[in-house]
Amino acid sequence: MRGPCCAFVNHAYLGLWCWRDDLRLRKDGPHGVTVEIVILAMIAAFLGLRLYSVLGRRAEHEEEPIPGRFDQPPAQTPGARRTPAPRPADDVESFPPRLPERRYPAASAAVERGLRDIAAADRRFDPFAFMDGARAAYRMVLEAFWQGDKDELRQLCEPSVYESFAAAIDARQAAGETLDNRLIRIEEAAMADAAYDAPMARITVRFRSDIAAVTRDASGNMVAGSLDDAIEAIDVWTFARNAGSADPDWLLVETDEG
Repeated sequence: MRGPCCAFVNHAYLGLWCWRDDLRLRKDGPHGVTVEIVILAMIAAFLGLRLYSVLGRRAEHEEEPIPGRFDQPPAQTPGARRTPAPRPADDVESFPPRLPERRYPAASAAVERGLRDIAAADRRFDPFAFMDGARAAYRMVLEAFWQGDKDELRQLCEPSVYESFAAAIDARQAAGETLDNRLIRIEEAAMADAAYDAPMARITVRFRSDIAAVTRDASGNMVAGSLDDAIEAIDVWTFARNAGSADPDWLLVETDEG
C-alpha cells in the first residue's frame, strides 16, 4: 500500500519531466541548457530534503519500542478476586509456629539417648550450657585443690569426692609441700556418657588439658615439675544432679584418669 509520501514523490517527478520537456521546446539561445540544469538541480535538492524530512522522522518513531500484549500486566476484571503471588518456601509461616528442634553436642548415639532422657525429665536442661558449666567447674575444682581451698571444694563436690580431695590436701600440708600448678588450656571436653535414673541425671565428661605442675617445699624451693613445660592431663569426671530439684547446680560425684 502506497502512502502519501510516495504519491507526493510521483506527482513531483511527473511535473518535473513535463516542465523539462516544455522548457526544451521554448528554450532559445546558448544559455538555455545551463538554466535548465540549474533549475533541475534546485528541484532535485528540494525533493531530497522533503523525502528526508518525511522518511527520517518516520524511522525515528519506528525505533521507539512499543509494548505488546504480553508486555502489559493482565487487566483486572472488576469484582474478581486477586490471586496472591506464591511465597517462597522459606517464608511460609506455620500456625502455631514450629519450635526449633533440640540440638545436642557431638556425641555417640548412646550418649544422645541419655541426654534426651534427661531433657524429658528436666525441661530446663540445656546440654550446651551444661558443657560450659562443666569446663568452668573443671577449672574451679583443680584450682581449689591446688590452693587447698576446702570450702570451695565442698560446694562443688559430692561428699565422698570432697573427702578424697580433703585427705590429699591434708597429706600435702603435713609434708610441708605446696602446689604451684597452672591450667594452661582445656584442649578438649567431650561427653562420654549420659544417663537418667530417676530422679538423678548423670553425665560423664572427658577432659584433655595442658597443665604446668610444680611442687615446692616449705621453703618455697621447687622439688618437682616445671612451669615451662606443660604436661597433658586426661581426666574423666562425672557430674550429677536431682532433675526434680529446684537447685540447678551439678555436683562432681566421681573422678578418674583417662
